[in-house]
Amino acid sequence: RLDTLKVHTKKIRLGEDVDLQKIAQATAGCVGADLANLVNEAALRAVRMGRSVVTQDDLLQSFETVIAGAVKKNAVLGEMEKRMVAYHEVGHALVSALTKDGMPVTKITIVPRTEGSLGYTLYLPEEEKFLSTKEELLTQLRSLLGGRAAEQLTQDDICTGASNDIQRATELARKMITKFGMSERLGLVTYGNDNNEVFLGRDFSSTPNYSEKTSAAIDEEIEKIVMTQYNKAISFQEEIHSIFQKTTQITANTITAITISLILFFIKTTSLSNSSFSNSVCFSPKHSF
Repeated sequence: RLDTLKVHTKKIRLGEDVDLQKIAQATAGCVGADLANLVNEAALRAVRMGRSVVTQDDLLQSFETVIAGAVKKNAVLGEMEKRMVAYHEVGHALVSALTKDGMPVTKITIVPRTEGSLGYTLYLPEEEKFLSTKEELLTQLRSLLGGRAAEQLTQDDICTGASNDIQRATELARKMITKFGMSERLGLVTYGNDNNEVFLGRDFSSTPNYSEKTSAAIDEEIEKIVMTQYNKAISFQEEIHSIFQKTTQITANTITAITISLILFFIKTTSLSNSSFSNSVCFSPKHSF
């Protein structure tokens, strides 16, 4: 990705603060076309801002545009919805940032985007990884479910905002069981054949090769894994409830890496000092570009 960025920025004037290595680090999973769009969007943003050079902030803002869409300027959230989205996103962020094996958080925002999200939490991997351990995947599940857990703890009712999180958590749990052999009950067996065939609009890429009894066992294991991590996310947030409330009361629509680092440092040194979770907390100052 770094080499690709260097190619696309060759004819663009870059500011002294630009660090393409950090941009490459942040864009894990992006293909060449995504990186080209990122650079083009950054150049357009610099022109709109009346500058002749592209800055690091231009690249970062453009990265968010590529992955989440442009800011939806005509979308106005009511106070109740703002509060629900704030709790939801902070729930994601705190579970990930304060858990060993979780990814550092670089931004939390409740600004609606054109891709449909009312807010999102931006993570910054500290290093390029090609393999994931079981514990890392379980941490990812807890983070995905942290938004709904926050709603459960702080609101009178839950809402539809966690639908994508639930879908992704279910898919991840299914892969852990049927592809990665991470279920003690079902063992080191692959369930489902990847034929990669499409006929008349139907996708047969996951043809079952197991009995209805095994299918029921897979469903039970998925529910067990997902609900176990959901309950852990709730318990974790209960431990830091007071700080959780204060974080969501920050009036800004976006919390950046510096503010997040200060919040996490405060939690680490106060609220969790006598907590049962204190041994699992992993505070890292590497939350900013």
